[in-house]
Amino acid sequence: MASAAITGEGAGHARHTFRVRLSATALRALRAEWARCRWLWNESVARSKKAYAGGEEIGPAALDRMLTEARRVTPWLREGNSVPQQQVIRDFGKSRAKALKDIKDRLPMARRSGMPRFKTKRQARPSLNYTRRGFRLRDGRLHLAGGIVARVVWSRNLPAEPSSVRIYQDATGSWYASFVVPATVEPLPATGRVIGIDWGVKETATTTSDAHDLPHPGHGRMAAQKLARYQRMMARRKPKRGQPASAGYQAAKTRTAKLHAKVARQRRDTACKWAKHVVIDHDQLAVEDFRPKFLAKSTMARKAADAAIGAAKTALVEMARKHGRTVHLIHPAHTTMDCAKCGARTKHALPLSERTYACTACGAVSPRDKNSARVMLVRAGLNPADAEGGRPDGTLFRQAA
Repeated sequence: MASAAITGEGAGHARHTFRVRLSATALRALRAEWARCRWLWNESVARSKKAYAGGEEIGPAALDRMLTEARRVTPWLREGNSVPQQQVIRDFGKSRAKALKDIKDRLPMARRSGMPRFKTKRQARPSLNYTRRGFRLRDGRLHLAGGIVARVVWSRNLPAEPSSVRIYQDATGSWYASFVVPATVEPLPATGRVIGIDWGVKETATTTSDAHDLPHPGHGRMAAQKLARYQRMMARRKPKRGQPASAGYQAAKTRTAKLHAKVARQRRDTACKWAKHVVIDHDQLAVEDFRPKFLAKSTMARKAADAAIGAAKTALVEMARKHGRTVHLIHPAHTTMDCAKCGARTKHALPLSERTYACTACGAVSPRDKNSARVMLVRAGLNPADAEGGRPDGTLFRQAA
């Protein structure tokens, strides 16, 4: 089975996100800029729908001409800066091109997601993109085109000069600035060890090294009771159709969003700490290229979502790229049916309730997930013998509380 290898060379770019503080003047200016950009997005959607219905093509050049003409005849639009307006047009073009490609390739979700949609005033959250000529950093503050100044809460220094920045508001009402900088590779000493990683629900990650298994963190389960209380508050205060939401409903909605954000941060923090330990101790990683989206339609949907397999996989790949390690992404087909020792394949797929793998050809018996982790190494062409043992210093990985 073919696999894809990712190395730390040519890592591209990385994002560094910081909280920002806005004055009342800056907040009004950003919302005004967002109103103009949202109007341009909706105008692009309307013209795109008309062109698509008529069998015509609307390309980047046509969108640029539309922006030029709109700024010429609309004084309100001309009052805003052209940089974020150009970026929203380009983002629309990329989104539309991707949607057309998905429809052409007949992907399962393509027709459901469809073309870019209108952004409503009540539901769409502000998001503005600025290229290098539209912002600058001076005295620790972010100066945006149009005289908008934002105070950035610097939790760390940027490793290089940013090429662009995206300033946006999340569901909790907080504002953030996300800088794009060239990704730097920080090589780690070679260890001569490899590891195979299999994703699951009972344990988020099962590896060929017992010291590097990632237990199910259960952050969502611990917050479930408080989340249910907030959702009941929203249900009681839900406005009738066509009526504006009350202050009590908005307050309950904000509490719910903050709790979701907290759980997401906990999952991301756990995944990053685990990925750091794995990358430090191993030169090459054979990782199951698992797509957890299908679990959302299964009976394990809630537990699978709480396991945050996608976040753990993303953190592992990014950490390996940052430190110059090699990641082999292995196709997950038949990994639970193959024997890691002799390569024989069972005639029937193992049910989820069967947690022990017993090979009928060579007689090998091992935990199901451990066998799958070793299969990853075999398919990546790595020697499973180099994956035995714990950490070089003899300690075990401790799960973060």
